[in-house]
Amino acid sequence: MSVCNINEIIDALNKNVNAFNQFILSLNKEQFENTNDGKWSAGQNLYHLILAIKPMQPAFGLPKFLLETLFGKANRPSRSYEVLVEKYRLKLLSGGKASGRFIPKVILFNKKDFLVKKYNSQKENLIKKIKKQREADLDNYILPHPLLGKITLREMLFFTIYHNEHHLQIVRMRKN
Repeated sequence: MSVCNINEIIDALNKNVNAFNQFILSLNKEQFENTNDGKWSAGQNLYHLILAIKPMQPAFGLPKFLLETLFGKANRPSRSYEVLVEKYRLKLLSGGKASGRFIPKVILFNKKDFLVKKYNSQKENLIKKIKKQREADLDNYILPHPLLGKITLREMLFFTIYHNEHHLQIVRMRKN
């Protein structure tokens, strides 16, 4: 998938989050709560995605001078979607994984509908903030990522799109 501009980013984010949520809604209690071999349940994967997208909303809402003061400015062009995804995959292959506040607690089936709505709401709030960005700002400002280091705003959005896809593949595979 080649994602480039703000509109394509928004479309991809909508598509991927909606696909994830639709899949989660199709799961029964056992499928939603099952933790195979100590791996996260589908519910925990959903909650992890919520934990991952949540800090992006305030970050994308900060004034640019504050973003620059807190994190600096980019000293290189943004990587393409494909290059960013490959870098993330390599980090995972070398043992990278979620840590700290991004590790989900146990999630019970009775929270499924609430969490799907919450994830959709988080996505919608982020999209509102993305729409206020200029294309150049996505390449000029950076944010810290726990595995990828300092990455541009555009790369953070690329990561978010792929991260959702990655976890959808995981929960689909575990269902089967």
